[in-house]
Amino acid sequence: MLKDQKINIADTNMALFGTPLEKEIKKHASEGEPAWKKVTKTPGVNVWRVEKFKIVEWPKDRYGQFYSGDSYIVLHTYKKDDKILYNVHFWLGENTTLDEAGTAAYKTVELDDYLDGLPVQYREVQGCESDSFLKLFNKFEVLKGGVDTGFKHVEPEKYQPRLLHIKGKLNKTIVRQVPASTDSLNMGDVFILDVGLKLYTFQPAGAGAGEKAAASQLTRAIDDQRGSKVEVYTFGYDDKDAHADFFWQFLGGKKAIKSAADGGDDADLKEKKKLFKVSDASGTIKVEEAPFARKSLNQNDVFVVDTIHTIFVWIGTGASAQERKSGVQIAQGYLNNLPHRNKGTPIVRVLSGGENEEFEASFN
Repeated sequence: MLKDQKINIADTNMALFGTPLEKEIKKHASEGEPAWKKVTKTPGVNVWRVEKFKIVEWPKDRYGQFYSGDSYIVLHTYKKDDKILYNVHFWLGENTTLDEAGTAAYKTVELDDYLDGLPVQYREVQGCESDSFLKLFNKFEVLKGGVDTGFKHVEPEKYQPRLLHIKGKLNKTIVRQVPASTDSLNMGDVFILDVGLKLYTFQPAGAGAGEKAAASQLTRAIDDQRGSKVEVYTFGYDDKDAHADFFWQFLGGKKAIKSAADGGDDADLKEKKKLFKVSDASGTIKVEEAPFARKSLNQNDVFVVDTIHTIFVWIGTGASAQERKSGVQIAQGYLNNLPHRNKGTPIVRVLSGGENEEFEASFN
């Protein structure tokens, strides 16, 4: 039996402060978390799955494989300038339960405390994963199913048809699953229709070299995973053969699709980055927009930094407890009130002094 009931991602946050769920999680965590005792300062990746309020180590030979019905915590330990740093991600499958999502969120905060507040925290939602998360795995795959309330393993349905969108440039490409429809296509990116032992790669005229190379690498990886039994077909918009015909028919029929400008790399440039200060200096929490500049960040406050692809919550060293507590919730509320934005957009909590390259690059 697959878990097919979706939670409202818009209602999830990093702490669930003050809710009955938080109390239940705290009850299970009262004796400490044994999983964190295995965390070391050795660079690498650790993955845990949430199994009914418990954190269970995920097998290393299955790293990069996730179930849509589950929630996971992923810790990336790395070294920079002889300094050990951490990124901690909690990943929410589209069919995970609220108790699993809440446990993952709460346990991420607990792991952050265990590591003395050093980690940058990421909320990851299936289909909207951050670049920092995706690059941790040689292969990234989401399978149907997951742990149910009886702790029974649910096998995935093999070769579930999917449409993969490959977008980016030579030094940076992102692969996401999108609805299997012609409405998902555009003339500027590469798409792969995966129906099991046949892969149909759509390469329109406007697709870049990096996207084509990434698509080729991905098809080889899928073929390798499926015992070198996969047939790969590549074609463009104007090509006419049996393979191209199958691709269009599977997606609902051939028709005019979005241009590269409307659906490609330039689409996200239509929105402007924004910066908001979260402060309780007046006695109550107030949010006000500030100029989008690195120098606008004040150590006495918390700031919500909207870079379009990611929303950061920057915590100043002198921020009050109320400001720290409210930052992520305000960021989530802000995202919820943008009807055109994907509610799965990554929300990343970063402390002053622990900023990563992605955060700093957003101000360039």
